[in-house]
Amino acid sequence: MFRTTRTKKTFSLIAVLAVLAAGALALAGCSTTASTDSESDDMESMATTLTTSDTWVKAIDSGMTAAFGMVENPTDADITIVSATTSASDMTELHETLENESGDMVMQPIEGGFTVPAGGMLMLEPGGNHIMIMGVTDPILAGDDVTVTLTLDDGSTVEFTAPAKDYSGANENYEGDDDMDDGDMDHDDMEMNE
Repeated sequence: MFRTTRTKKTFSLIAVLAVLAAGALALAGCSTTASTDSESDDMESMATTLTTSDTWVKAIDSGMTAAFGMVENPTDADITIVSATTSASDMTELHETLENESGDMVMQPIEGGFTVPAGGMLMLEPGGNHIMIMGVTDPILAGDDVTVTLTLDDGSTVEFTAPAKDYSGANENYEGDDDMDDGDMDHDDMEMNE
C-alpha cells in the first residue's frame, strides 16, 4: 500500500511539473524578445522589398546629371526615401519639379524625401522627380554603370545600378548662376532655384 501511494504522489508531482514547464514555454513565446525580432525583420524587409526597374542616368562629360527609373513598394506601408548617394559624385540630392509664382517649371530639393506609397510606385523621370547628381568631374559615358544607394527613413538602404545613356533633355540649370546657361529651355528642361 505504501508503494502505491508513493507512486501516485510521484506521478502527480511529475504532472504538475509538466504543466508548469508548458506554461513557462507559452510565456516565453510571448516575450518582448520575440516581438523585437519581428520588428527588426519588418525594418529589414523595407529595404529588401523595395524594387527598382528601368533605371538610367543621363550621360555627361561633367557638371550635373540625374538618375531616373521606377521604384516600387509592394508592402502595405508607405516607405520614404530620405537621401541618395552615388559612385559618380560626392553630391547627390532628391529633387522635385513644380511650378513657381511666374508659372515656370523649376526644380528644388524635396523636403522630407520621396514617399513610395504602399502597394504603389514612384516614377523618377525628366521633368519630374529625380535624383540629382551634382559636381560630376569624370565623364559618365553612354554604357557606363552608375551605382546609386537610396537611404530609407528607417536607416536601411537599397542599391541599384543604372546604365548611362545619351539623352538630349534634362538640361537642368540653376537660376541665378552666372556659370550656367540661362537661355530658353524646351518642355523637357527645367531650372532650379538655389
